[in-house]
Amino acid sequence: MAFTKATYDYLDSGGLINWQLTAKTAAFTAVSGEGYLVDTTSAAITVTLPAAPSTGDEIIIVDYASNAGTNNITLGRNSLKIRGGTDDLVLSTNNQTARLLYSGATKGWLVTTEAGAGTAAAALPDLTVNYLVVAGGGGSGTNFSGGGGAGGLRTSFGSNSGGGASSESTPTLLTATTYTVTVGGGGGLNGQGGNSVFNTITSTGGGKGAGWQEPTSVGGSGGGQGVFNPGTYFLDGAAGTANQGYKGGGYYLNNSASAAGGGGGAGQAGQHGQNPTGGYGGDGIAVGILNSSNASTASVGEISGSTVYYAGGGGGSAMNPSGSVGGAGGTGGGGNGANDTGGGNSTNEAGTTNTGGGAGGGSRYSGQGKAGGSGVVIVRYPDAYTITVGSGITEASGSPFTESSDKVSVFTGGTGTITFAEA
Repeated sequence: MAFTKATYDYLDSGGLINWQLTAKTAAFTAVSGEGYLVDTTSAAITVTLPAAPSTGDEIIIVDYASNAGTNNITLGRNSLKIRGGTDDLVLSTNNQTARLLYSGATKGWLVTTEAGAGTAAAALPDLTVNYLVVAGGGGSGTNFSGGGGAGGLRTSFGSNSGGGASSESTPTLLTATTYTVTVGGGGGLNGQGGNSVFNTITSTGGGKGAGWQEPTSVGGSGGGQGVFNPGTYFLDGAAGTANQGYKGGGYYLNNSASAAGGGGGAGQAGQHGQNPTGGYGGDGIAVGILNSSNASTASVGEISGSTVYYAGGGGGSAMNPSGSVGGAGGTGGGGNGANDTGGGNSTNEAGTTNTGGGAGGGSRYSGQGKAGGSGVVIVRYPDAYTITVGSGITEASGSPFTESSDKVSVFTGGTGTITFAEA
């Protein structure tokens, strides 16, 4: 004879649970505050969770017949979320027990899964997704231009984001939901870099490095100021965007010699021109969301030792009949600036692809304006999930990578959407 008497027990959290001791052998709808023995000896069973629970409600489901590994127990979410996601929870290990707590609309039912006599499957982790979003670096102008500013940099990984900000909060995302990814291109001759996007995160393209008689431009990091006119002895560079990058450097005129400013970087302002040397581009910052070996395979970032840097500013150009030296680009893909000795003996460099680095400043003779480096979008998430990449997005060689208990997907061009799912 089956037991039908309801008994009460206290949970560890202090709540009261009402145990239903007649084992369930067919689909049913659970009631908040109750515990159920579910017998799947004959067939799999779906337990539909309550449609309108209150925050703090709890339910316990027990694999009564130790048969969930053969005939699963599915917990139907009933239009609410489970662990912040939109998938039902399936108990598929013998002797598995699932305790559910309703936390509210944002995360829905939270789940603690415990082993009975056997080994239970681990609870699926939250879909927490760290990101690095680097915009395209600014291009540089012809004729004694400043260095291009680095693309704006925003990240939730590690301690620091661009422009001296702390790293941003890590979002918890949903499965079966599309999220936008855009990788900004480098700015062309005298052009601003393109914005990069992941979901609600937008990083601003780097400011252009201004050429002769041109104003520079604000960007993720600001562009360096070029030679403006012979009567102006100092003109400052452009500002960066708050929490993304730093300002560009200014130019100085000293007698007949001029030195343009370096572009700002994610980790440092561009240096003012210092005759006879163009201003150095500001350094980017190191972000360890992807290790150096995998970054090398994916061809992203600038690797220094075992550290990967992104978003360095371009160096400024220099003009001096003798002894001029173009400014060095900032670590993180910034290009070197040109120097001009009357006939020209040093060309400038473009920003490095998929770093967000700014272009080096150009000169009148041999260092024409160059393009900034394209940006990159990197996302890191638990390896219990997969990503489907939509059309229009370029994924790096080797992506997704496995690092620790995470996957890391690297996107190097294009725009489109991605979707997460349980693995």
